[in-house]
Amino acid sequence: MNIEQHIVAATVNAVKELYHQDLPEAQVSLQDTRLEFEGQITIVVFPIVRYSKKSPEVTANELGEYLVAHIEEITAFNVIKGFLNLSIATHYWVDLFNSELLKPDFGKIAPNGRKVMVEYSSPNTNKPLHLGHVRNNLLGYSVSELLKANGAEVYKVNLVNDRGIHICKSMLAWQKWGNEETPESSGLKGDHLVGKYYVIFDKEYKKEIEALKLEGQTEDEAKKNAPLIKEAQAMLLAWEAGDEQVISLWKKMNNWVYAGFEIRYKNLGVDFDKFYYESNTYLLGKGTVEEGLEKGVFFKKPDGSVWIDLTADGLDQKLVLRADGTSVYITQDLGTAQMKYDDFKMDESIYVVGNEQDYHFKVLFLILDKLGKSWAKGLYHLSYGMVDLPSGKMKSREGTVVDADDLIAEMVATAKQKTEALGKVDHFSEEEKESLYYKIGMGALKYFLLKVEPKKRLLFDPAESIDFQGNTGPFIQYTHARIKSLLSKAGHKEGVEVDSKIELSGTEVEMIILLAKYPSEITLAAKAFSPASLANYIYEVAKMFNKFYHEIPPLVKEEDEQLKQHRLNLSWVTANILKSGMRILGIEVPERM
Repeated sequence: MNIEQHIVAATVNAVKELYHQDLPEAQVSLQDTRLEFEGQITIVVFPIVRYSKKSPEVTANELGEYLVAHIEEITAFNVIKGFLNLSIATHYWVDLFNSELLKPDFGKIAPNGRKVMVEYSSPNTNKPLHLGHVRNNLLGYSVSELLKANGAEVYKVNLVNDRGIHICKSMLAWQKWGNEETPESSGLKGDHLVGKYYVIFDKEYKKEIEALKLEGQTEDEAKKNAPLIKEAQAMLLAWEAGDEQVISLWKKMNNWVYAGFEIRYKNLGVDFDKFYYESNTYLLGKGTVEEGLEKGVFFKKPDGSVWIDLTADGLDQKLVLRADGTSVYITQDLGTAQMKYDDFKMDESIYVVGNEQDYHFKVLFLILDKLGKSWAKGLYHLSYGMVDLPSGKMKSREGTVVDADDLIAEMVATAKQKTEALGKVDHFSEEEKESLYYKIGMGALKYFLLKVEPKKRLLFDPAESIDFQGNTGPFIQYTHARIKSLLSKAGHKEGVEVDSKIELSGTEVEMIILLAKYPSEITLAAKAFSPASLANYIYEVAKMFNKFYHEIPPLVKEEDEQLKQHRLNLSWVTANILKSGMRILGIEVPERM
């Protein structure tokens, strides 16, 4: 039984003995004592006054006296209004640190038997990945790692949007204006080359629209009648009919893109257990529609189209199959959801998709539930906000996006410039320097995007993200490197316990309390699908170490061997937590900087 459980049980007993009332354990609310008050654990007394029939202050004082008398580890208490602050003996914290935090497997959570799928990335094959896709990939990967760290068996999957009018636009533009250009002949990565022709299509299409408007057509008419869009639509029909030439071009250009994506995924440090392709799934779901008609979940309109009426659920009527029997997005998503479940039999399935699709997923999950899919309750849309830059929003078809490759190169270059300005890498080899700049640049990018709650829209400032002070990746990386250097210089012996009778400073007690929370912080973040929660905890750990480091005498010169060993142990556990927590976020921490 830990101290919190002991306090809860003793409080229940106190109410029984003092007030002759049965207090449910759930009514005992504990929280960390605020830093400006004495103590480490606080009981919120307000819920208990209905049992004591006394004022919060009187109740708190009576409870405090009882707990000091009955729990050896409680040495003193103070009352601030309706809050009872308890001071815990130093030896308890040292014992806790020795018995739990010094274990090699501290922070590792046992498997819980849950199977979870995380679907993320889901790129289009008509353009390279941009900053918005980077947030998606980093969120998907870190949520997967969080769930793994919390004991789940996780499957990472990627549903690639490799068909449709968008890819036909790039294919048609390459046919017309490409002159057989290839990634090899152009020196461009494959996804960049295909994206280039997507932009060209849009420019030429706009020219045709303007020409038709000058002839008297409305904008809507011009958009429908422009020769280019008609050719792209014809190409899509030819693809669906299996035209060999169109299929051959489609495969060639998609393979260019996949080669580019593979490099990007490697650079971002993300991976997948399985890829699904829309070209293989777009016909799925028609069987699900038939099932829904048989169950009376769907209905047919006179024109033969199939719908579901969700007005009773506060939504509207939703088309699930066109009158000509062709699918809409929701049709194939219904079929793909069933296929993924059949493949993995997971308990939960997380879709990492931007918030512009909130309504779509609300409808999708509701339909699957109404169809009686037992696994529908485990579906979750991890909705995230867009990423803006100081220059504003990004648009792929206009070529105004921030390309992920360019962004990564800029981050690494900025990391190099800022690191060299500090003058601390002169003794590094060139290879070590390049590795360090990459780790710092990617750490800055990833941490900046992950420290913000997913649902929030964020403004990404590359310069602000690479700062060795404040809530940034480089600050945490530098703290880790500082600790590793300190441990090396002091000749730290790992896993050696110290006498529980040593005296600790207030900061050292705070530090043990904070470090001890690591497993519960993983669980909290995993349950909320929130890497931001873990990121900000890691920052607090790094900040606490720096406070500890500046308050205590130089560790290397400490003459009391017990005290020195304990403080080095504290530093060692801190470094392990920083490394482990950042790894969950997909961020490497250097051993030296």
